[in-house]
Amino acid sequence: MAMKKKSINRRDFVKSTAAGVAMFSIVPSYVLGRNGNVPPSGKLNIAGVGVGGMGKNNMANIAMLQRDDEGELIPHDSSSSPVNVTALCDVDDNYAAGAYKLFPKAKTYRDFRVMLDKMDKDIDAVMVATPDHIHAVVAMAAIKAGKHVYVQKPLTHTVYEARKLTEAARKMGVATQMGNQGHSQEGCRLVKEWIADGAIGDVREVHCWTNRPVWPQGILRPADAPAVPANLNWDLWLGPAPHRPYNPAYLPFNWRAWYDFGCGALGDMACHVMDAAFWALDLKYPISVQASRGEQVTKMWERVVNNETYPNASAVHYSFPARGNMPPVKVHWYDGGILPERPEELDPRRKMGYSGTIFVGDKGKIMSGEYGDGPRIIPETKMRIYKRPAKTLKRVTTSHEQNWIDACKGGDPASSNFDYSGPFTEMVVMGNFAIRLPGQLLKWDGINMKITNNDAANAFVHKQYRQGWTL
Repeated sequence: MAMKKKSINRRDFVKSTAAGVAMFSIVPSYVLGRNGNVPPSGKLNIAGVGVGGMGKNNMANIAMLQRDDEGELIPHDSSSSPVNVTALCDVDDNYAAGAYKLFPKAKTYRDFRVMLDKMDKDIDAVMVATPDHIHAVVAMAAIKAGKHVYVQKPLTHTVYEARKLTEAARKMGVATQMGNQGHSQEGCRLVKEWIADGAIGDVREVHCWTNRPVWPQGILRPADAPAVPANLNWDLWLGPAPHRPYNPAYLPFNWRAWYDFGCGALGDMACHVMDAAFWALDLKYPISVQASRGEQVTKMWERVVNNETYPNASAVHYSFPARGNMPPVKVHWYDGGILPERPEELDPRRKMGYSGTIFVGDKGKIMSGEYGDGPRIIPETKMRIYKRPAKTLKRVTTSHEQNWIDACKGGDPASSNFDYSGPFTEMVVMGNFAIRLPGQLLKWDGINMKITNNDAANAFVHKQYRQGWTL
């Protein structure tokens, strides 16, 4: 049975010009791509790097792909899309095959550096959804080439990388976005407006949790070294990480567990779960961080020191100083099944949820979901009588990806642009310093990116890249 396209609902980018304006004009080349914005009437030329998993979904949202009557995505038709998808890059041909089918006209590459070099004039913006350890080198190469960038969360693997990407994007004047889609949604805005309204008084404590990891952690490196599949370029997959033999234990999903490749449960989920707290409480650099962690792998009934993967479970405790008229606040993170104490104000019929946040104020508590969604003052009796303030924050009326596309075309900065998500990522991933040094209180000089009471721990601030890879 033939598939039918559903109607396409997208923004009309062009408005008629005022009377008396010349019908034709010459547009300077700098507004057409490098170091500038494509005019609203134009189409962005988009490239994707890392398009096998979440990257495929990002590209579908960027191109506003429609679905057929069976719910399957319809391949890209540039005539009915706000963008031209000109290139796709992935080191695993099999994993990326689905995206390649959705964008049959796009040229395909394995090495993003080759793609950027050969297609420089045909790319305005780049979506990056590789494993965490290579986010920064791909994004930096694109930024230096004057391309707008969308980078999946967490923005980077290390604190140093987040700082450098933020600075580079600001210098080059490119539009940026991190893939924490909750920041474009309603929940985070409501939390920020309610706290600013004094709904629960001064907030002095926040508890955030997730059920992740849902992949193996607390394990050692596999001992076997099978042959690399023909569909995979293993050396390019490793990128800046230290060389190690290929093993299917790492791909396509479980790399998140490994120190060399991912950021564990904290890095994977805190850019969603902690977003509302970071924004609503005007957080930036913590002054200290401390962590505890669950059991690691054991061997012959004796605990083994594991320098390979994040632990099965962890709790991270951040301390922030006073900010403006806001008092000092402690922010607590829990993963791997560890949960904060259940609030006594919470209706006994209501579950805590697998991810969420509890804001503890002098006059009450707010509880929200994984993306800051569904916030409620608890107990529910207080929520019912609360007079909600006027909505003062601008709402995003498109998808998180289209919010970035609008910024690329000269609109307002994207909701989670790097001036916001860069410092946010720094805060999130520095928690992994503490996870690797459990029990130690680490004092942090955020401006100078330095642990002030444990010099050896500063090795975690910026990793060493494998020869041939640079930021």
